[in-house]
Amino acid sequence: MPPLGRTDLDVFPLCLGGNVFGWTADEDQSRAVLDAYADAGGDFVDTANSYLIEHGRSETIIGAWMADRARRHRTVVATKVGGGRGDVRNLRAETIAGEARASLERLRTDHIDLYYAHFDDLETPLEETLAAFDALVRDGIVRHLGASNYSPERLGAALELQRREGWAEFRVLQPHYNLVERDFERTMLPVAEEWDLAVLPYYALASGFLTGKYRAGGAEVQSPRAAGARAYLDKGGEKVLAALDEVASAHGTTVAAVSLAWLCTRPQVVAPIASARTTGQLAEILPAATLALTADEVSLLSASTEPD
Repeated sequence: MPPLGRTDLDVFPLCLGGNVFGWTADEDQSRAVLDAYADAGGDFVDTANSYLIEHGRSETIIGAWMADRARRHRTVVATKVGGGRGDVRNLRAETIAGEARASLERLRTDHIDLYYAHFDDLETPLEETLAAFDALVRDGIVRHLGASNYSPERLGAALELQRREGWAEFRVLQPHYNLVERDFERTMLPVAEEWDLAVLPYYALASGFLTGKYRAGGAEVQSPRAAGARAYLDKGGEKVLAALDEVASAHGTTVAAVSLAWLCTRPQVVAPIASARTTGQLAEILPAATLALTADEVSLLSASTEPD
């Protein structure tokens, strides 16, 4: 198991996203996916207080599963605060404290392994937000902190403030990053490298496009994300799919696994986050945990999303 950056956590190199639990996967489907992931050696689950249709539904499903399977001590749990709608979409001190405790109840646990600021909150002073996160760590409610959806400037400022004040620091970054969405490399990667942040990319499969199931002239895919995924076909997606097909064929594996394995070769990346609403979808991504790409294959894939 690779170490999660400067934390004391060791994690499975593929993080299971819980955003579909209670949304496109009902509780029985979610439990089946969680069982299959654990059976394959998986131990790292990502969720949020705001997932998805019902506030905290994903956390509730994961918490019940861990309790029923006695898996809490064998599962690294990441969740978030600051997303969603209404009064909880902020990083005020009272929101952080209240939502952390609500997440503990839903997850049926006494601590959160990795707690993220889900979205930056420009209306709340950084001092208030970061002091509140520090208090959770000092109280033993949270082990480690992470950040998501910050600008490079704001993340840098937050890290500097945490260091200066001696507060618990963000040690993990969860950015939007995949083979066809690579802005991270020029925006956030320099910050991640400077502060030695472990990177856990979300939308690692580009809303499903990098599974290979969206192709010109192909069968219509019924999914809430289908329109967004198909849009990549108009942005050079066929070239990307051709490269993925070539590498997948050479390894006798899936296009999805190759897409995730490419991310695992990127600087600072520890474990891409990918979700599955069925065990069949999970089977397509699990090989990424052990798939080793050659340098030539990595170059081929990287070049497929660079301008001609």
